[in-house]
Amino acid sequence: MKKTIIIEGMSCNHCVMAVKNALLEIEGVSKVDVELNNNRAIVEGENLVNNLLEEVVEEAGYNVIEIN
Repeated sequence: MKKTIIIEGMSCNHCVMAVKNALLEIEGVSKVDVELNNNRAIVEGENLVNNLLEEVVEEAGYNVIEIN
């Protein structure tokens, strides 16, 4: 399963790593690619729940605009 998260508020590589590390903590997540230029994270794994993805990103300090 693959999901794309549109994220607002990332401005540097520190932001990229904060979002990536937060998402990798979720059970079932196997891969995370965060694209600063496109303001998105592409998450791969099993049993990905939108509410949990959004919660983790927002706890890291960023706003989730959309999850596809």
